[in-house]
Amino acid sequence: METGGEVPDVEPQQRIPVEVGVTEELKAVRPRTVRPQWESNGKDRLRKIVRRVAKPLGEAISRDANEADTRMLITDILREGLGYSDYGDLSAEHPVRGEFADYGLRIDQQLVAFVEMKRATTKLGLRHLRQVELYAMHEGVEWVVLTNGADWQVYHLTAGMPIVVDLAFNINLVDEKLSPAQKVDKLFYLSKESMRRRQIDELWRMQAATSPRQLGASLLSKPVLVALHREVWRRTRERVDEKELAKLLRDTVLRPEALG
Repeated sequence: METGGEVPDVEPQQRIPVEVGVTEELKAVRPRTVRPQWESNGKDRLRKIVRRVAKPLGEAISRDANEADTRMLITDILREGLGYSDYGDLSAEHPVRGEFADYGLRIDQQLVAFVEMKRATTKLGLRHLRQVELYAMHEGVEWVVLTNGADWQVYHLTAGMPIVVDLAFNINLVDEKLSPAQKVDKLFYLSKESMRRRQIDELWRMQAATSPRQLGASLLSKPVLVALHREVWRRTRERVDEKELAKLLRDTVLRPEALG
């Protein structure tokens, strides 16, 4: 090896840090997730309001605030956090066949969701969902929101006989076990920016595909029962026919919500 000669002027290569456990090859092909500016701005806005209403929400629950007081907090979240304007986006007391939904949400003048609001201490339940579900069914709206300010439950309606109602997400803004980022990331699906881009549809499809009802139907399907029949024989040398296996799954394994 020759030494002492002139060192060529070569620009040093930039070293790119690699995550522990990730090879250079994998790093090269794995796509990088870059959050678009509209999403960053929207989440920053929502993060501020979630932080700001945390204390008032806690106080509203402690003093059992009435529905009118709770409504003010919810309206702040819809306007200042989720980006809906009073002018065109929020339709208060939206008329539906002689009754009124608390809020209709519009995007580009199109009605996309109904919001049903309850007082801060109300435990959201099936009867509240049925009420706003009827509004959505009559107006051909796919999304309904139940909230008491702290709890936000968002459901998707699929038209048919019967109508299929799937929970897309549920988030509690005063749950101390959840980080602020977790609360913001989930509630952001309801924001004007996200709803306009139908991001919530992807979330719903994933939730629907793995719902108890879908998983229960999969377990009771012919291919799975055939495979289970073979596996039981392999393990026990007992032959249990598929009808009996299906009955056992329904009676002793699957919960009622998986049999809907």
